[in-house]
Amino acid sequence: MSVWLLILFAFLALLGIPLSLSLGLAAVTTLWWFDLPLSMVTQAMATSINSFLLIAVPLFILAGQIMERGGSERIFDAAEVAVGRFRGGLGHVNIASSFVFGGISGSSVADIASLGPISIRAMTTRGYPLPYSAALTLITATLATLVPPSILIIVAAASAGQSVGAALAGGLGPGLLLALALAAYNAFAARRHGYGTLSQFDYRKSLRSLLRAIPSVGAPVIILTGMFSGIVTPTEAAGLAVLYTLLVAIGVHREMGWRDLVPLIIRAGQTAGSVLLILMVANIATYVFTVDLLPQKTTGLLGTIASSPFATLLLMGVVFLIVGMLMDIVAAALMLIPVLMPAAVNANVDPLHFLIFMVASLAVGLASPPVGTCLFATAQVSKVPVEKLVVAALPFYAVNICILVLLAAFPSIVLAPAAWLTAS
Repeated sequence: MSVWLLILFAFLALLGIPLSLSLGLAAVTTLWWFDLPLSMVTQAMATSINSFLLIAVPLFILAGQIMERGGSERIFDAAEVAVGRFRGGLGHVNIASSFVFGGISGSSVADIASLGPISIRAMTTRGYPLPYSAALTLITATLATLVPPSILIIVAAASAGQSVGAALAGGLGPGLLLALALAAYNAFAARRHGYGTLSQFDYRKSLRSLLRAIPSVGAPVIILTGMFSGIVTPTEAAGLAVLYTLLVAIGVHREMGWRDLVPLIIRAGQTAGSVLLILMVANIATYVFTVDLLPQKTTGLLGTIASSPFATLLLMGVVFLIVGMLMDIVAAALMLIPVLMPAAVNANVDPLHFLIFMVASLAVGLASPPVGTCLFATAQVSKVPVEKLVVAALPFYAVNICILVLLAAFPSIVLAPAAWLTAS
């Protein structure tokens, strides 16, 4: 039954039918073919989005789009002041600005659209090769998938019945580790190949850039402090993020007006709608998997192959990487959670560790062929052919894989930040 659903879904997706529609048609057809109650379609879809937490998804998307219009360049300038004067400095600026912007938008594609052109232009002007600049921009954009308030982590945690706050906090450790690893490789590459030029520190210019960026940088501080202190829920933090970014973009920076807000709301609604529609139809597929006892079958199979939590996660990591390269990562996460999470828990993997490891693995798919959304967005922004961009990104893929192995081996990378930041 499950195999029939997956084959039909793959066939429809290969025909070019949108993933949400392909999954929905495959799930409904499977229910009808195997005489399962079709009433489960509406019930499963309604149940999946009946959550106050999911209101945070469109709100965080909107906050990111507002900041994209009214603050992304200031964030880049502030990062340049902090780390731009060191060897490989503009590469570090690229990483730091993506990390901060990810803490506002939670979207990797938004990061490329807003910071991508600024970062690539600045790096090439300072002597970095265009393919290297584009490849680094591509990989740093995936930080937004790990750093709170990651949209994928919110959706995955809500789907898995885990604490959204704890899951967002758990993503902070891997996000920081990946950022540091990318910075280390960037420093090595810049020193070895002589990339970039060193600039003199200008006190007045630096102070001016920092002061200009304070309102923009305040957004992630307010979001994270509010959530992890327990003052507000993730949904309330999303609402505060929208209000704050509006105040900054319209009232402080004056880079957009109230008339510009309507198109942004529509765009945020369209993006959130596509994400939540996938969540709805994936819940129908989850019902089919449950009736077919697929989670139990998977648990038994993995139990005979992998003998430890580390081995289990490595094996699952291969699956996550392959699936993430072939389909939308939101759809992938929502299909994989009900199948593999019970097997991971049975292998003594903490549910939160499993979720963040899955998100980190799938995030690599955003930057990988053949369907990586960020890959094609970066190619379009940088004008670098996709094939050349993939070759330039190979060392960064290797850094990502090393981080995934560390993440599988050391659960504390996820669990320690989650326990510390969400402790009451």
